[in-house]
Amino acid sequence: MTDKSKPKLIRIILQLIILFGILILLLFLPAGKWDWPQAWLLILFVMIYFILYIYFGIYKDLEQTRERSKTAQNVKHWDKVIMTIYTLLLPTVFIIAGLDAARFQLSRVPVILQILGWAGLFLAGGIIMWTVISNTYLSRYARIQDDRNQEVIITGPYQYIRHPMYFCIIILFLSLGLALGSFLALIPGGVIGILFVIRTAKEDQMLGEELPGYDAYKKRVRHRLLPGIW
Repeated sequence: MTDKSKPKLIRIILQLIILFGILILLLFLPAGKWDWPQAWLLILFVMIYFILYIYFGIYKDLEQTRERSKTAQNVKHWDKVIMTIYTLLLPTVFIIAGLDAARFQLSRVPVILQILGWAGLFLAGGIIMWTVISNTYLSRYARIQDDRNQEVIITGPYQYIRHPMYFCIIILFLSLGLALGSFLALIPGGVIGILFVIRTAKEDQMLGEELPGYDAYKKRVRHRLLPGIW
């Protein structure tokens, strides 16, 4: 990493500290208590994930970090709408989980389902990291990266499905509520899942129309999210 990139790394670390502060507030203020083991485990999980991401996604691939930290001019309008809705829904998952699982205990998730939720989080986290390592063109928003001479990625998880990142995000938000012990948190998590199914369809269409070589890739890898299904 060059000296020029070090200030950016420091800024990213400061942003992560702020992110963890917000996450703690979103979880524990609605919970009304600090004694919530599932929430602390989630914070530890997120911390480990971001340490790995800083190494593989920033230290190893600074260009990907630059791409994911900006909003380019050719971002699709429909994606801005989807991501705005997602941004508004995201904190509600943690707020509802805190109110439900810790403060009022409105729903009780059996231990076996909580374990299943944690398994889903680890599965999603692992494949996300694999995707980050495999695809330098990962971006926050849907666009064709002509400025980076974007190419079709056919390695890593892209050998099996065309949108592994979105698959993982859907799994992650369907698992969060279970892992935190809240069935009610599955409501906003499920809506986020639907949003990313829509985003998958729209982005897949965009790539087929605008990215050279993508139609041939679609014939080679036939499914968007679920092998054998869709």
